[in-house]
Amino acid sequence: MRKILPGSAFPLGVTVDGKGTNFALFSDNAVGVTLCLFDRYGDTEMERIDLHECTNGVWHCYLPGVGRGQVYGWRVHGPWEPQAGHRFNPNKLLLDPYARMLVGDIKWHDALYGYTIGAGDDADLVMDERDSAPFMPKARVVAGTPMAATQHPRISWAKTVIYEGHVRGLTMRHPLVPEAIRGTFTALGQPEFIDYLSKLGVTALELLPVHAFTQDRHLLDRGLANYWGYNTLNFFAPEPRYLGNDGLDAIGEAVDRLHQAGIEIILDVVYNHTCEGNHLGPTLSFRGIDNASYYRLLPGNGRYYDDLTGCGNSVNTDHPRVLQMVMDSLRMWASIYGIDGFRFDLATTLGRRPEGFDSGHAFFNAILQDPTLGGLKLIAEPWDVGPGGYQLGAFPPGFSEWNGDYRDKVREFWCGSEGLLPSFATRFAASQDIFSEGRRRPWSSLNFITAHDGFTLHDLVTYNDKHNEANGEDNRDGHDDNKSWNCGVEGETDDAEINALRRRQKRNLIATLFLSQGVPMLLAGDERSNSQGGNNNAYCQDNEIGWVDWSDDDPELPDFVARLAELRKTHSCLSRPEFLTGSRNEMGQPDVAWFNNGGTRMTEENWADPHSKCITLRLAPVLPDEPSLVIMLNASHVGVDFVAPPVQSGSWEAVLATGNDLEGAKVEGGGHFDVPGRTLLVWEWRA
Repeated sequence: MRKILPGSAFPLGVTVDGKGTNFALFSDNAVGVTLCLFDRYGDTEMERIDLHECTNGVWHCYLPGVGRGQVYGWRVHGPWEPQAGHRFNPNKLLLDPYARMLVGDIKWHDALYGYTIGAGDDADLVMDERDSAPFMPKARVVAGTPMAATQHPRISWAKTVIYEGHVRGLTMRHPLVPEAIRGTFTALGQPEFIDYLSKLGVTALELLPVHAFTQDRHLLDRGLANYWGYNTLNFFAPEPRYLGNDGLDAIGEAVDRLHQAGIEIILDVVYNHTCEGNHLGPTLSFRGIDNASYYRLLPGNGRYYDDLTGCGNSVNTDHPRVLQMVMDSLRMWASIYGIDGFRFDLATTLGRRPEGFDSGHAFFNAILQDPTLGGLKLIAEPWDVGPGGYQLGAFPPGFSEWNGDYRDKVREFWCGSEGLLPSFATRFAASQDIFSEGRRRPWSSLNFITAHDGFTLHDLVTYNDKHNEANGEDNRDGHDDNKSWNCGVEGETDDAEINALRRRQKRNLIATLFLSQGVPMLLAGDERSNSQGGNNNAYCQDNEIGWVDWSDDDPELPDFVARLAELRKTHSCLSRPEFLTGSRNEMGQPDVAWFNNGGTRMTEENWADPHSKCITLRLAPVLPDEPSLVIMLNASHVGVDFVAPPVQSGSWEAVLATGNDLEGAKVEGGGHFDVPGRTLLVWEWRA
């Protein structure tokens, strides 16, 4: 007969000590918990162990002789009272929220639901008594030793250039990555891939969700897949498909190699909701363990969820044990795998209280004071779909935020929209109007033109309308307001003049991104003119539509991006530690000066001119041995005569241009220069 010891309520999850394993599961509302042990493949349930110890809501036991490799799951007993928020059903095998590694995949079957599907309008009130174990993934016991050996590169925010990509999408079509490892962490550690990022000037690779997630039943029924991964099943276990043959070690090895090249890794994490969906969703883990604790339920009607995310449910970070789970997950990824930062999806939900969003929420405070997490890169997506969901600029100091208003204003400016100069200039200068409170820095604004959600850069200048037919939703999904311009023809064309304009517009947009104050984020593949065929919602396209195309349709564009990154690296005036205010440096030069195309300082009348689409700014150096820069932007469709800002001596030399044959040109201070339509120029002062 197996010996069962009381064990410990801390830490949660499983802990291996060489002699046995401690199991601990939080469920405040349960009346009983059963640990189920399976064979190594997770196919056969070998033993059930009822836990008798419960300390502060944590059920626990210690099993001598059980070690690494053991496969297990939970069954939790308690009231079946959906209208009160309780959906306990011991017929359903449940995945440990702290599982570090999964065995098997979900096999969709009606038995995975806690209620009886097809029982009428109130089906979710009727308990289903079928065993879900044959269709469920299980957890495997693993050790918690560190897997990443190198130190964090600790790149300053001022020097950070982020490259947003997808573990599979980055390498599935990469010609230099062996086919057998494409789409895995191992592929991200390949020298050819890392060298490419380094030459491009990337300092941080931001990965779409890598936490284990579900393949949605409705997508599989349509022959599609959950590609992006924003439907988390477990916050500690990586998505098994990304591991390849090297298992968990592949993550640490890839992180080590990227770190050795000076590249940080940021994870896009989805703690705001889970894959269990609304009251009609499956019972896979949290819902069956303690539904009323893990999720936000509607006040007075616990049958339904307070869906602030648009995904069916919202994780209840107000609950201390749920907050503990999130913190434990973050610390594990940082300490075990060496992750350098996190981008919090729908971060507004994470900071909500019953009365609304609170920038002083315990979630933010816990992270910022944590010795492991507080010094990492923390990025908030500042919105959700709940009341008052758009909270751009409202997050506490220490967090950077995805600046969606920057994206919109820059797109509109280069589309030639009128009346944008004041708002465009403010966004270009790190959005001080949004981020200045609380002594925040310019890096609080994380700037982007494109991201995984929406058009790629190439599609932004190629399509006026979305083309999401492949998603099987009659083109109803995805954003309709793309602020894009097809340059005269919808879709691909052989028209040389239109293609030349598109190439220039892509350079205008990328150059604006890298020359703006704040932190630039480049969408993977934009520097290679990657296209999704006009699909602006490729969440279900785990195929050539969603994967990066590494062909060279515009072979000079990657070098252009690399030059911009180098320009940003070597000119500290492009990434100042303080907001631009016009204050003077040690040489008596204002940190920024704005000019109209006539070479005189911008007046209130100039700023208010709705027809003006041209502007010049001069940036003073931060360090004495660096030169001043002048940036001229002409978003109109015709050439405009610009007058260069005055200088006491020397001249200006064009060091970067989005138009042809302009680099190397020189102009004296106060001299005239014809800037072609839709062109950006960067001038450097020469003595």
